[in-house]
This record gives sequence, structure tokens and C-alpha cells, in this order.
Amino acid sequence: MSLDDDAVQARAQGWRTLAALHARIEDRLERALQKAHELSVSEYTVLDVLNRQDGFHLRMNQLSNAVVLSQSATTRLVTRLEDRGLLARYLCPTDRRGIYTEVTEKGHALLALARPTHDQALSESLAEAEGIPELKPLVEALAKL
Repeated sequence: MSLDDDAVQARAQGWRTLAALHARIEDRLERALQKAHELSVSEYTVLDVLNRQDGFHLRMNQLSNAVVLSQSATTRLVTRLEDRGLLARYLCPTDRRGIYTEVTEKGHALLALARPTHDQALSESLAEAEGIPELKPLVEALAKL
């Protein structure tokens, strides 16, 4: 095996380790948020991203970039949240082609209830992962961010 092959293998192993950590965390978050608040991780993420914006809204294309989903997946997700009264959409007042998505009062209230659940599940998941030798360096790197 050449040095190049070793580097490729190391990079691939690093990616698999990162993916394993992500999967563990996402699974823990999904179970906790569903059980306590009937929210998926993606739904929580949309509410959280919008909540952190000035004015609590974004254009749909900005939202899909922020939550790393396709535009069609984001539209379906926003529609589900809108049907639950957690989000609202409206036309951009300065550009009628643009559609904004905004958190409603009900969405803010649910997010406030869900945030401690999310934070606890994340902390517990990272603490567990830190006990796994392969994952410990990634958890330590996250702690430094």
C-alpha cells in the first residue's frame, strides 16, 4: 500500500467514524424529541434555525440551505409544520417572487419546551460517545468549538 493509499484509507476511516458519531447523536435526539414533543430532528432544526434569525423568518431557499435539505424536502417539512400551526409562510413584501417562512407564537412555545430536551439528549449522547475510544477524539474536537 502506498502513502497515497494510506491517506485515502485514513480519510475514509475518519469519515466513517464521523458518520457513526452523527448517527448516534441523531438517533438519540430523534427518540427524545419524538417522545417528549412529537417533533423530528429536522422539524426541531427548522424551528431553531428560524428562531435564531432577526425577525424569525427566512426565504425558503435560505432555509433549505441552512437545514441542509433539498428545496422539495424543505417545502414538505415546512408544510407539515405549517399544518400544525408552528410556522407561517408569506410573500416577501419587496419581492413578490420570494416566500418567507416564519415561526408562529405556537412554534416559539414548542421550541422553548423542546430545547431543554434537545440539549439534554445531545449532552448525554456526547458523554456516551466519549466513552468509545474511536469516537472520543471527535467528541473532544467538538468540545473545543
